[in-house]
Amino acid sequence: MSPDPRVIAHRGFGGAFPENTVGAALAAATHPRCDGVEIDLHATADGDPVVFHDTRLGQRNDGSPGLTDAEGVVWELPTETVTSAEVLDSGWTVPPFEDVLAALPDGTSLTVELKNPGTPNVRPGAHLTPTELDAAREHWVPFVERVTDSIAETDTDLDVRLASFCEAAVAVASEYDHETAPICVAANAETTLEFAVEHGCDGIHAGSDAIVGEYRGPTPAFDLVAASHDAGLEIAGWTAETWHDAQRFAEAGVDAITADYPSLLLATSTETA
Repeated sequence: MSPDPRVIAHRGFGGAFPENTVGAALAAATHPRCDGVEIDLHATADGDPVVFHDTRLGQRNDGSPGLTDAEGVVWELPTETVTSAEVLDSGWTVPPFEDVLAALPDGTSLTVELKNPGTPNVRPGAHLTPTELDAAREHWVPFVERVTDSIAETDTDLDVRLASFCEAAVAVASEYDHETAPICVAANAETTLEFAVEHGCDGIHAGSDAIVGEYRGPTPAFDLVAASHDAGLEIAGWTAETWHDAQRFAEAGVDAITADYPSLLLATSTETA
């Protein structure tokens, strides 16, 4: 078991606070059980980075009702429309990336997941050939530049890691002075590790299926935690929704646990008589 895995607030502890809002990011960053905050970025039709996880404002990616009172695909809408959408009657609206950066306290560890640069032509989870990677990079270069410019222009001193399911996004991000991490599931865990080493990444963020396997199922044949540590990479598991999820991640030896609630790790330090 990892003696003290860090806690990363998934979407600003989206189970406890209105996810991916300035309020959630700030509440998570100042919570005593939080070691870092995670947010998601999409580009709007104007190319502006906004903090939002799903593709559509009015519908989650799994088809369930949306988080806001607006409709439409984020990257097809002007920035003003996206940032006017209210999240779950919370009084908070979808924020521009700059607003979250400005709200966070100095020293905050911030994981920024690069979701979409403004096109349906992204290839998450794919192991691209060099030719495919070069072509995919063209979609990401302007967006990553906007993201890194926003970070550079903020007055807040933050420790930023840029992460993505998309290899091209990580490849472009690795050219800037920030930590980087690819995100993977079990199906592409080995190739993601190879990619992370090749591009000088600092860590890997992996789904539970790649680290501990399905509940009551066999553990994965490929030991991603050990292989990552052997390669000098940190590994973070996502997403812990219950105390049991957090406990399984900790027992697997991860360095960080991405969690929906701030108290889930309490179970990992509870000794049984």
